[in-house]
Amino acid sequence: MSKFVFVYSGGSMAQTPEEQQASMQEWMDWFGTLGESVADIGNPFGASSTVSADGSIAGPGRLGATGYTTITADSLDSATAAAKGCPVLATGGSIDVYEAVQM
Repeated sequence: MSKFVFVYSGGSMAQTPEEQQASMQEWMDWFGTLGESVADIGNPFGASSTVSADGSIAGPGRLGATGYTTITADSLDSATAAAKGCPVLATGGSIDVYEAVQM
């Protein structure tokens, strides 16, 4: 088994407390379908900045990754298949799936 990281981008945030509760339940239900493969349910990301090789910094407000989850799976194909049921996809977001290489 290898570790894989789901990096979420885009999607929309629920606005009302009721929508937020329903959204959280969708996420928890999806994590439930992944079972023991979930190593870290992760977190959404807040403000960010980017540091370039020349030392310049692109400040807050850049749209990029919005959160992550770490799972274990037999292969990249298996991890990618697991990502297909994620709630972020239903709100227009996307998921990049990366294998975390053992060092």
